[in-house]
Amino acid sequence: MNTTAALYKKLLAPSNALVNDIAKLDGDIIILGAGGKMGPALAKLAKQAIDKAGINKKVIAVSRFSEEGLQQELNEYGIETYSADLLEDDQLQQLPDVKNVLYLAGTKFGTTGKESFTWAMNSYLPGRVAEKYKNSGIVVFSTGNVYPLTPVVLGGASETTPPEPLGEYAQSCLGRERIFQYSASKYNTPILIYRLNYANDVTYGVLLEIAKSVKAGKPIDLKMGNVNVIWQGDANEIAIRSLLHCSVPSKILNVTGPEILSVRWIAEQFGNLFNTAPVFINEEQPAALLSNAAESTHLFGYPKVSPKQMMELLAGWINEGGKTINKETHFQERTGKY
Repeated sequence: MNTTAALYKKLLAPSNALVNDIAKLDGDIIILGAGGKMGPALAKLAKQAIDKAGINKKVIAVSRFSEEGLQQELNEYGIETYSADLLEDDQLQQLPDVKNVLYLAGTKFGTTGKESFTWAMNSYLPGRVAEKYKNSGIVVFSTGNVYPLTPVVLGGASETTPPEPLGEYAQSCLGRERIFQYSASKYNTPILIYRLNYANDVTYGVLLEIAKSVKAGKPIDLKMGNVNVIWQGDANEIAIRSLLHCSVPSKILNVTGPEILSVRWIAEQFGNLFNTAPVFINEEQPAALLSNAAESTHLFGYPKVSPKQMMELLAGWINEGGKTINKETHFQERTGKY
């Protein structure tokens, strides 16, 4: 297991805790919006955990599947797939009724100029899905962007921090949460609101963006001087295990790494790994978009992949020319314009 690719594969394997929890789960799992950054790996992780547990449970992935070959890849993995546009109600209603729903559908990138579509995806569609799956348990992917920027010295927004979303993307995400919360109260639907920031994989994420900038000698903006990060595999494990924590009234959970990391420090670590000095512009501000992950760590333990492990893996991946996807996080954004 010496190569970067082999280590990456090893870090995607399900933990014993996930295998134990998925065995406790009653019913199949459906992933709505399974074609995005996290969905394919989430579906595969759930299938791996089910197989390792030796139980009979389906994993169903739903997406438009615009990426060529992805649907076939998931089918070959043993995952049942449905190609559907969830905004088309007839297609939504034809989906199977499943006890456990992981709701990943939504839009962020390119929000500016497409505000009406953003609201349709992030606030209208949740109402239709909540009706369709009112008798299921639902983990609803959301974002830490619903929180205001908070003073770094306070350790990040907790689940009790009142939302103050900046910009239409974050506002529409709060709309998504509120619609699902309404459904939970109307139909007694068990729900967990999964506020994530920022998931990292070798193919995308805050750490990759900083690493690529350091290696290329591009300036790194320090105005958003601190971030939280979590390994995508850990974030996916928490999402699946969260199906056991859906409740009425709905539970809110911040999902990220417990550390508050300095962007300057991250860049300097990559500078050491690449043997090049990072270039900085602007200065750190006293407030940043940060989440307190104490509750998540209490429920699920410390993430199995640490920030330094992620950085070392990413440096190897970049040096070996590993494939990445061009979907930036815009973590530097301080005014909510995506």
